[in-house]
Formats: sequence, structure tokens, C-alpha cells
Amino acid sequence: MDPLGDLLDGVRARTAAFCQAVLDPPWGLRIDDQAPLALATPLRGHAWVILDDGEKVLVEAGGVAIVQGPEPYTVADEPSTPPQISVRPGNRLIDLDGVDITAETLQRTNTSRLWRRTGTDHPDGSTILASGTYQVSNLVSGRLLAALPRIVHVPRAQIHSPIMELLTAEVARDEPGQQVVLDRLLDLALIATLRAWFARPAADPPGWYRAHGDPLIGPALRLVHDDPARPWTVAGLAAATGASRAAFARRFTDLVGRPPMTYLTQWRLDLAAEALRNSDATVSAIARQVGYANAFALTVAFKRVHGTSPTEFRRGPYPAGSG
Repeated sequence: MDPLGDLLDGVRARTAAFCQAVLDPPWGLRIDDQAPLALATPLRGHAWVILDDGEKVLVEAGGVAIVQGPEPYTVADEPSTPPQISVRPGNRLIDLDGVDITAETLQRTNTSRLWRRTGTDHPDGSTILASGTYQVSNLVSGRLLAALPRIVHVPRAQIHSPIMELLTAEVARDEPGQQVVLDRLLDLALIATLRAWFARPAADPPGWYRAHGDPLIGPALRLVHDDPARPWTVAGLAAATGASRAAFARRFTDLVGRPPMTYLTQWRLDLAAEALRNSDATVSAIARQVGYANAFALTVAFKRVHGTSPTEFRRGPYPAGSG
């Protein structure tokens, strides 16, 4: 697997996380659902995404905004429109008086949810906003989120994928299994959007993303990600990619931003941290899975980087900003 695939592996759209909002101006939604990551795309019309610090982005039809939480933000027809509804965890809708209006506002099909703004003379809505939330269940994925701004915005013309058309078509259906299809389409929409974001002329993607397309370093990264437990050396990676040791080490460092063994060590320790939090495997077993000879060797390396032992890390709270 390539680095982007590994980092995305813990980011998934989940059942009941999808909503389609049919809206007429003036409309404003206060998103306070505490989701670590959300994707929103106007299937018709437009939407402004407004952060509390004043940053705002206009998203036109077919464009996509990816927003990092869990801090709240506002989505509205205009930046000046105040929110009329607060969206809380579990897609609960709360009005300005603090009353839960979920039951009277949501219309349910087989599996997807439809918000239809009441009291409008245009039942078809001037804006149709599709959105999905992602639970970042993988500590490894924090490396991806750290490389992104709070709002990632990609216009439709820059997304070279039919995914948005497929999503629009699926939303219009009401068939068995629809929620599963929508979840997977949202996953693909996230990937297509991130690809387009990193491919922009003005983009400054992280080194591991730039290096993925390099004919020399890209294969080496895939080797490391496919088999992190193998006793890799700089010479071994260089030989596997057909380069001299010195040329390989220099190019790897220039592209990725850190030497090969430093990258390998950090990747192994990220995987170890993930396994400590999400499995019952012993420290010894995890050490062998990620390329350390025994628990002692992993503990020494882990404590040097994380400032705590694997056992203490497993018992402790999640780091700030993690899934």
C-alpha cells in the first residue's frame, strides 16, 4: 500500500453519517456534531463554509469542502446569514430555542436521511447539500490530517473523477443497500478530493506524497509500507530500487524530508501506537509485527520518541486531536 492509502485506511464514512439537505435561503446550519472530519458538496446551488476565526470558503455546485473538527463551524447560503439550526452528534437538529426538532424536520427514505427546510414555497429547494462525517479511528491517520488546512476546498473542475456524478445519481435513488453505497461513494469522494488538492499547481504537499510519484523513491515507500517488519537497511532499499546507496539516501531525504531510516522508524512507531490502542496484542507481539526484535527494543525506541513506555501509552488518554 502507498502512504496515502495507509493514512486513509482509518478514515471511513459510517452508516447514518450521510445527509442530504434541501434548503432555501436564507438558511444557516451550525455544525456542532464533533466529527473529526466532514465532507460537504452542494449538488445544486452553493454553500459558504465559515470558521469561527473568520475564514470562509464559497463552495459552488459539484465542488467539495473537507472540514476538520471537532470544533464547530457554520454552513450557510451567505456569510452574513445566522444559523437557524444546530446540528449535534447523531444528526440531532436543535433550533434557536434549544428545542430538538429532529423528528419533525427529518424525512427518512430506506437508509439515507433527508433534511427538508419547512415553511418554504419551493419544496425542491434552491440548494441541495450532501454531506458525510468521518470517524478518524486510526492514530496513523493523524499524519494525514496534520498535512491539511482546516478547510480543504476543491472546485468541481479540478476533481478529475466521475465520483461526484455517481454520488448525485445515488442520492436520487431509494433502493435497498443505499446507505452502504453512499458510504463507499463518500470514501471515494474524499480520496478524489485529496488527490485533486495535492495536485494543485500551488499545492505544497507533504514529502511522503510528493515522493510517491518518484520512480525511485515511490517503490521504496511502498516496500516499507507493505512490509514494515522486514529488517530494512538503506543499502537494501537502494538495491531493491536499483540505485546506489548514496544516491538513494540523498534523493529520499530531499523528497521525503527525512532520512530513510528515520522515516522507517517513525512509521514503525506509528503502527505500534495504533496497535497498542486498538488491539489486545502483547508488547512483544507488536514489537515483532513492526520490526523490533523484542519488547525491550520497542520500548527503548518508543520512549525516546513518545516520552512514555508502550504500556503507559496503552493505558493513557488519547493524544489531543487524535481519533
